[in-house]
This record gives sequence, C-alpha cells and structure tokens, in this order.
Amino acid sequence: MALALRCLRPLPSLLHRSSFAMTRWLPQAPRGCPACVQQMLLSRQLATKKAKGKGQSQAKVNISAALVEDIINLEETSEDMQAVIEALKEDFSRSLSVRTSPGALDHITVMTKDGKFPLNQLGQISQKSPQLMIVNMTDFPESTAAAVKAIRESGMNLNPEVDGTMIRVPIPKVTREHRESLVKLAKQSTNKSKEALRKVRSKSITQVKKFKNKVSEDTIWLLEKQIQQMADEASTEMDKLLAAKTKELLG
Repeated sequence: MALALRCLRPLPSLLHRSSFAMTRWLPQAPRGCPACVQQMLLSRQLATKKAKGKGQSQAKVNISAALVEDIINLEETSEDMQAVIEALKEDFSRSLSVRTSPGALDHITVMTKDGKFPLNQLGQISQKSPQLMIVNMTDFPESTAAAVKAIRESGMNLNPEVDGTMIRVPIPKVTREHRESLVKLAKQSTNKSKEALRKVRSKSITQVKKFKNKVSEDTIWLLEKQIQQMADEASTEMDKLLAAKTKELLG
C-alpha cells in the first residue's frame, strides 16, 4: 500500500506539466494582430484540428465586417458578389425562355458605327402575333443591317427578315434542338457571371494584400480565406440557378 501511494504522488505535477505542454504547443497569434483576430485565430486552430479529426480538411472562417473595416469593406464585397448573382437571374428571366417574347429582344447588343447599343434603343419592338415579332427601325434606318445581324447571332435561334425599315422576326417552334440551344446559352451566361465573380474576389484579395506589411500574416490569411468562402458560396448559388434553369428549359 505504501508503495502504491508513493507511485501516485508524482501524478499531479505530471498532469500539470502535460497541460502546460499542450497549451504551449498551440500556435500563438503574432504580435500586431488585433485582439479580435487573435481570438479568431485561436478558434480557427481549434476548429481545424476538430475538423481534421472528423475527416475534414478545412474549417469555416466567419469574420465580422466591422472588426476589419480598416483593411477591407467585406459588406461591399458581399454586395458586389450578390450583384453578379442578381444580374445572372435577370439574364435567365429576360433572355432565356422557351417562349420568345418582345422583352427577350430588348437587350440584344447591336454594334453600330457609333458604338454598341441595346436593340430597344434603336428600334420599337412589338409582337404582331404569337408567331411574329416586329422591330421598327424608322428612327435609325442606317442601323437596320446591324440590328438584323445582332438578332441572327443572338443565339436565340431567330431568323429575322428585312422589309424596308421593318425587321420581321418569326418565332421558332419549340423543338428539342431549340431547348438544348437555350441550355447552352444558360451555361455561357453562368460562365461569364463566374468570371465577373472572380474579378470581384481578386479585387478584394488585392486590397487585403496592401496591408501585408501592417498586419500579421495570419490576419491576411483569414481575410483571404473569408473572401474565398464568399466567392465559393456565390458560385454554388449560380450552379443551383443554372440547374433549375436547365430543368425548366428541357422540360
């Protein structure tokens, strides 16, 4: 019994040393980090270790925009990314429909000798019948040929016909080929929107890197990761919009 007690006596000090060693092992926030970022850094370290324990390689970062407003306006970045998403939604609604309507022609871009203009600024668009739309080019007759070319190359499977200053646009029958053509356009629009999204992300990361000599590397890392997360979430939302639109178009 006395031998057993002697063996147990060193345990408290051993446990104390082990606890200290574990605390000392955790990476420390570098000097220069704001207190809030130091706390986020510690949370990130612990969360990452927990995530790895569950077979996940990354932990999500969530930085309050107010805490880093001197470095970057995260709310503005979020708004810019959301604007790209809203523009894609509008494009899907306005231009990509199985049933072609006058509104679908409004924003077809016409290249003239004076520059690029939307079709509805050059001509009056109306629907003559369910199978025919008319574009009246009386105000800008010199742009009639350019308008016809833009309509034909819009990717909407339209074959316009010229009658003086009038452009007749027969509405095509809804075929499987037409539906698949619209899906292809939807994918192209989504890719363009993702390119715009990448520009927003790059601009924001460039802004953050301007402070690399003023704040810690971990602060920069956290902000870059936050911006990348925002971009990934926006991209995922675009993919969902494309999937829904594809399902709608193919019927």
